[in-house]
Amino acid sequence: MKRLAFLLSFAACAVMSAQTAPTKSTTAKTAATPAHHAASKAASTGEFPLVYKLPAGERRIPGVQKRVAVLSYQDIKVGTGAEGEAGKMWHVKYKGWRAADGVVFDNWEDHKRPEMGPDGKPVMGPDNKPKMGDPEPLVFPQGVGRLIPGFDYGVTGMRIGGKRRLFIPWEMAYGVRSLPERADHPGIPAKSDLVFDVELVEVTDMPAPPQRPMPPMGARPQTGAPGQPGAAPHPNPPVEGKPVVPDATKPEAKPAAPPAPAQPAQPAQPSTPPQPSTPPQSSTPPQSK
Repeated sequence: MKRLAFLLSFAACAVMSAQTAPTKSTTAKTAATPAHHAASKAASTGEFPLVYKLPAGERRIPGVQKRVAVLSYQDIKVGTGAEGEAGKMWHVKYKGWRAADGVVFDNWEDHKRPEMGPDGKPVMGPDNKPKMGDPEPLVFPQGVGRLIPGFDYGVTGMRIGGKRRLFIPWEMAYGVRSLPERADHPGIPAKSDLVFDVELVEVTDMPAPPQRPMPPMGARPQTGAPGQPGAAPHPNPPVEGKPVVPDATKPEAKPAAPPAPAQPAQPAQPSTPPQPSTPPQSSTPPQSK
């Protein structure tokens, strides 16, 4: 009797375990879903490894993705202002140093401009040198390649008032080039990793391009000899080894007629020698005395 009760209790436990245990496919699906979401998030935030789609006819390469250079950063302070937009003018305070020895090679506080007077000239100090004003933040168009790639892309996503520390590998800094040492600049050796502390102060619109003055109505464009300022470009510039094709939209210019050959000078005709004059004949003969 005890054996029968034991067998019945064992069978009931087995049934309950089968009902509560997930199937193999469900477990695999559940485990794959977080990984898929993490990969999608990594692709959207630029993290590594990168998840990518394939065009038709291409196959996925097995193995581990590798990177040549890794740009990283740490947010010292997240700004509370608007997020900076690419293609606008960013005003930043910064300090940069070499990662190998901590030597500061650039600081925004070292870039001061002379004070200007009402006449537009620098104000001179007691030492007969221009008086320097307060330092001004660096202004650059973000995302257009004016600065080294590590700095240009490392500030992406910052908000106004935020501070960030950038860790820039040498491949995204000055590469194999070396900046020489100067009196006011310690220099940067080739293949130097750099570190920057950056603070975003302001973001403004790009300045409008300068407007070229329009010629007055009815004014004829100035034209000059080819290669001179104001010369009209040739509609069909000559190409080496190819004949110049005339412009069909303009009437073909007729060549000027060649000048007539000069006629040989005729020899001067000798003039007729003057005839001796004869005294006039009187109609009446003289009378004799």
